[in-house]
Amino acid sequence: MSDLPESRRATRPRRSRPRTVLWVVLALILLLLLAVAWVGVRAVMAKNALQESVAHVDALKTQLTSGDTPGAERTASELEQSASHARSLTSDPVWGAAQYVPVLGTNLRAVRQISVIVDDVATDAVKPVAGVLGDIDVDAFKPKNGRIDLAPLVKAQPAVAKATATLATATREADRIDTSGTLSAVTGAVDQLRASLSSVSTQADTANRAVALAPSMLGDGGAKHYLVLFQNNAELRAGGGIPGAVGELTVDDGAISLGRQASTSDFAIADQPVLPLGTDTQGLYGGITGEYIQDVTLTPRFETSAQLAREMWKQKYGETVDGVLAIDPVTLGYILKATGPVQLATGDTLTSDNAVQLLLRDAYAKYPDPTVQDAFFASAASAVFSKVSEGGFDPKAFIAALGTGVDEGRVRLWSANADEQDQLAGTAVSGDLPTSGKDTQRFGVYLNDATGAKMDYYLDKTVGLGSQVCRKDGRPTWVVEVTLKNTAPADAATSLPEYVTGGGEYGVTPGAIRTNVAVYAPTSGVYVQASQDGRVASPQTATDGKYPVAQFQTLLSPGESTTLKVSFLGPASAARTPVDVTSTPGINVNDTKHVAIDCEDPVG
Repeated sequence: MSDLPESRRATRPRRSRPRTVLWVVLALILLLLLAVAWVGVRAVMAKNALQESVAHVDALKTQLTSGDTPGAERTASELEQSASHARSLTSDPVWGAAQYVPVLGTNLRAVRQISVIVDDVATDAVKPVAGVLGDIDVDAFKPKNGRIDLAPLVKAQPAVAKATATLATATREADRIDTSGTLSAVTGAVDQLRASLSSVSTQADTANRAVALAPSMLGDGGAKHYLVLFQNNAELRAGGGIPGAVGELTVDDGAISLGRQASTSDFAIADQPVLPLGTDTQGLYGGITGEYIQDVTLTPRFETSAQLAREMWKQKYGETVDGVLAIDPVTLGYILKATGPVQLATGDTLTSDNAVQLLLRDAYAKYPDPTVQDAFFASAASAVFSKVSEGGFDPKAFIAALGTGVDEGRVRLWSANADEQDQLAGTAVSGDLPTSGKDTQRFGVYLNDATGAKMDYYLDKTVGLGSQVCRKDGRPTWVVEVTLKNTAPADAATSLPEYVTGGGEYGVTPGAIRTNVAVYAPTSGVYVQASQDGRVASPQTATDGKYPVAQFQTLLSPGESTTLKVSFLGPASAARTPVDVTSTPGINVNDTKHVAIDCEDPVG
């Protein structure tokens, strides 16, 4: 073999090189197949773990709703385990490298991000809150001997704050997930995650504010005094109704007591506003807003109404309250579902079924003397309050009743403490003007009685809203539609008490209803045109701060109705943004209807 020609000896290594390359290629293919298999298997396992997490979340909702605290705590631990397992399955080096493979990598990266977010929420949001659930049973909100135990709320504050911060971060991270090249199943999962996080994060923020505020506002650091405005929807104001009666509520370390009560007719009309009024408020609602306590809610800005009422109370009684609460008879009706019927000093029985009719209609015929009416209303408020403060109610039903009242804009709260008011700002209870954002453009429709009577019990209101791009520049046309109807009997002038019809004292024929209607657009809107019953209208156009406003006055005899339409122009950035509307709460609850827009004649 050693005698072989040199040329043949030189070629021997070259024969093995193709085989070496082949083995290398085969090894790489095998490794790739193994990696694909590894990622595929772990992807299936991660999918199963995430599905388990979803099932645990559904179970948690049921358990929390039913008050099954031990079950919720167990499910929270199981959720943490399944979420952690999904995260670990998508965090190994092979998965990490596969995230950069064209096409496939985008999907793997999205699944990895989903797993991380779900794990963070389970560990830093769900589990901490579940850990304090045992101390915050709904029965804890039921006063015992007139006092609410505040300790569980104080203990829960850190956990709820941590959960809220985690959910806010998770919401931002979910919004950053790139789904431009993902499969439909992955895109759907990301969209579902975003929607769920957005909803839960908003709810958590509200809960966090409530848990942070409640102890302080319920007198944890010392007694607090609140002015309560009992609003009357039979005589509408933008904020709900005239404050027909007022009272002072005192809370001290969870102990609640109702002190001085008064009729707003006891308050004189001041010669000038008790506090400086903004030019916009003066122009839209008049100086009377700050001169008479029944008119402080002419403006839909509850912070302004509350400050004016607080100052009027101080000037009359020399007492400075720490905040102002507003509530209406419809909400009292909701609360009576939780308390059951209450007996009044007059001998009447107030129930959830008859509260609105008795307080806002029948009382005027039964007790024609306004002084007796005031005593009747004070008796009703006192009776319901006494039953609540004594713990005579179903806690779940009570919380649901207040929640419904808040959602419908019937419950408002303002604090004179700047830090507390900052926490209240932007919540459903704050009574702010509608705030628009990237998700929704919000409008406001506010009604003020101009009859000078209690005829709004018979006023039906329907609000409609529409958005349509009609211009080449992409700017949307927004249309707000308001229909009012006087449902009073044809013989209202004689069949209804004079106190209800007004008796023509303010220039309105008895039985007719005169109403001022203010339509607010988002701050980015521009007023275009308006109509009433299909004819061109010329409403008062103004601004309230940065909000464009169109204000009308209507006059309806019994059986008559009218429809107002207002058109605004929005920015191109809001062309596809959903629209929503807030409206003065009346006797009835009305859903918002969709308005189809004719681009040729939007308000025709």
